[in-house]
Amino acid sequence: MYYLDIQFWIWMAGLAQLALVLGSLAIPKILKWHLELIKVQPLIKQMFWTYAAYILVINLCFALLSIFAFADMLDGSRLATMVCGFIAVYWISRVGIQFFYFNRLHFPTGKWHKLGEAVLVTLFVFLSIVYARAFYFNYQLLQL
Repeated sequence: MYYLDIQFWIWMAGLAQLALVLGSLAIPKILKWHLELIKVQPLIKQMFWTYAAYILVINLCFALLSIFAFADMLDGSRLATMVCGFIAVYWISRVGIQFFYFNRLHFPTGKWHKLGEAVLVTLFVFLSIVYARAFYFNYQLLQL
């Protein structure tokens, strides 16, 4: 029963990450990146867009892996353990960055921005928990 529950939550996490990827496509417009990036040198702008694209593709890959290979992510193999651990660390790091690195003084204001941040932080915590549990599940199977 526990195994099926984790499979379901990994699949749900995949859908959530897919929604995040689709929603992320609107972030440049919402946060007016074009106005901010006018102020920087072309190389910095190119690097910024490259990093943004890498993050988007990584999130998409996590989504596709979780949607189409959720059972394989819980097979107790060393690879499944490491992949789930990597994804857990990725999302846990994102939560940490949100609270300990970002300068909140310059966050956008308004109820929609605050709601958006609350939804995103909730999503990041959810993803952290799901993949940490999947890592632990696989880790226990490795010990048998």
